[in-house]
Amino acid sequence: MTKEPGEIALMAESGRLLAEVFSRLDRLNLIGMSTMQVNDLVDNFIVDELHARPASKGQYGYAYALNASRNNVVCHGVPSPAEVLQDGDIVNFDITLENNGYIADSSKTYLVGEVSPLAKQLVRVTYEAMWKGIKAVRPGARLGDVGYAIERHARRNGYSVVREYCGHGIGREMHEPPEVLHWGKPNTGLVLREGMVFTIEPMINQGRHAVHTEADGWTVVTGDGKLSAQFEHTVAVTRHGVRVLTLRADERMPN
Repeated sequence: MTKEPGEIALMAESGRLLAEVFSRLDRLNLIGMSTMQVNDLVDNFIVDELHARPASKGQYGYAYALNASRNNVVCHGVPSPAEVLQDGDIVNFDITLENNGYIADSSKTYLVGEVSPLAKQLVRVTYEAMWKGIKAVRPGARLGDVGYAIERHARRNGYSVVREYCGHGIGREMHEPPEVLHWGKPNTGLVLREGMVFTIEPMINQGRHAVHTEADGWTVVTGDGKLSAQFEHTVAVTRHGVRVLTLRADERMPN
């Protein structure tokens, strides 16, 4: 379950490359782009410019380089040429990248054009909740501490945390033990040890936490049709705390 320092170094390189993908997306004007156009751009950038592999492509039979989850889509949104991003949308792009045999996983929710204040607040609180969870990571802490920190922040702001999907261990495989719940009780769950690597990726809903999967078998939406947002990083437990392996150039660990 734990990784050697050399393995974590390789994962950090995969994370660095993945951060470059998001930097490329940051420069796009998403209004009027289809989610399939974004997928193709990401696929080509990873393969042709970064000389890496889109790790989600072919995983569990999935055909694309990313998930595109727009507005009330919680996760696993399938890119489509018919889904065109509009002014006022929010959209999460969830991307995995494999380089030298090791996988990094990250996601970011984008504000498309002029977004409503309520949508902006949801996205902001979701980002803060992810960091609350990350800051709870250290040797000797427990996974329940991570989930509790995330859920407490979401609930204090009037939101709910999706319970059906969670973070996960990662390395040579996209999904490894342990499962990392985004809700929980302090001082419960697995004890964290130096060398563990996993994702923290809370999905926060404007309304109730209930979700359902659409007929395509992939797309998960909110049960009440309200907005959902998500952010994700891959993190490693270090001797004294936590290292974010997918940290982007515009990010700093909050105090």
